[in-house]
Amino acid sequence: MTVFLPVRYGVLGAANIARSLIHGLAGSGYATVAAIASRSADKAAAFAAEMGIPRFHGSYEALLADPEIDAIYNPLPNDLHAEWTIKAAAAGKHVLCEKPFSVGVAEARAMFDAGRQYGVHVVEAYPYMSQPQTLRVRALLAEGAIGKVQLVTAAFGFRLVTPDGAAVGNPANIRLDPARAGGGLLDAGTYAMSFVRLAMGRRPIRAMATAKWTQSGVDQTVAATIEFDGGAIAQITCSMATAMHRHAVVIGDGGVIETGYSNHAPESGKLSLRIKRGVPGTVPFETEELPGGDGFRAEGESFARMIRLGASEWNGATEAESLDTAGALHAILASARQDGAWVTI
Repeated sequence: MTVFLPVRYGVLGAANIARSLIHGLAGSGYATVAAIASRSADKAAAFAAEMGIPRFHGSYEALLADPEIDAIYNPLPNDLHAEWTIKAAAAGKHVLCEKPFSVGVAEARAMFDAGRQYGVHVVEAYPYMSQPQTLRVRALLAEGAIGKVQLVTAAFGFRLVTPDGAAVGNPANIRLDPARAGGGLLDAGTYAMSFVRLAMGRRPIRAMATAKWTQSGVDQTVAATIEFDGGAIAQITCSMATAMHRHAVVIGDGGVIETGYSNHAPESGKLSLRIKRGVPGTVPFETEELPGGDGFRAEGESFARMIRLGASEWNGATEAESLDTAGALHAILASARQDGAWVTI
């Protein structure tokens, strides 16, 4: 383990997902969560006390001005990601921004530009990308283990609404609010699209999609086809009205990889993938078991290493991957609203 001064994270807002990063980094030698901010001082104080965070601030601005904070974790509602990531960068803070990185590619470009302008690192957070399971997928693809990728399918879904689009539980859930960039595509679909971009290793050029909508007006279930440079094709599905599921298949001209592209390891502590190295149907799949752990810890520590040791330490989404994912998500939603017309990315 390389020794360096642990990175001190400050968390914008008291979102439930913030608990995942805080729990994940507990006991880490690379990073610690040093402060939390909310628009309400009382809410910030209560959250800090609950989570064992040393300090709290009653405004986002106060957190950005805190000289004892090195980096900001931004899990705010989707429509606030760009605004507060740019403000954090302007305050000289590195930013780990929760997915979806932005609402559209123009926002994403502005966020990365702000990082360059103010000399800080800005990245998109995907816990699964820092897991050994996904790092192994990257390595296999880089070495040509399945040849040139031709097809990728990725699916992710869970149950937040009924099949007819009514809320299950809290109807005020932010993912059901069209005014806050809610919907299944910018939640589960972000994971699926980001994996497709990772597996393809090149930019998408156009997309077409169909969707079913919730009673509140956000996309509930989406199925999309995405075309890439060179003729490769991908398909993603995502839903907020199904049993929990998460899986992906990468198909090359010389083999196949299957993965759950998981955020976290199961209780066994192991994650696995299956690989078929060969073309004929008679070639068997091999199962590879890999160590796994808390994905939020893995990404939080990787970003800390990036801050202290350099950009090569980051094992998550690249700028190009985040920009292409943002562009593809925008095109997919636009297509769904245009009765499945092809939309250029």
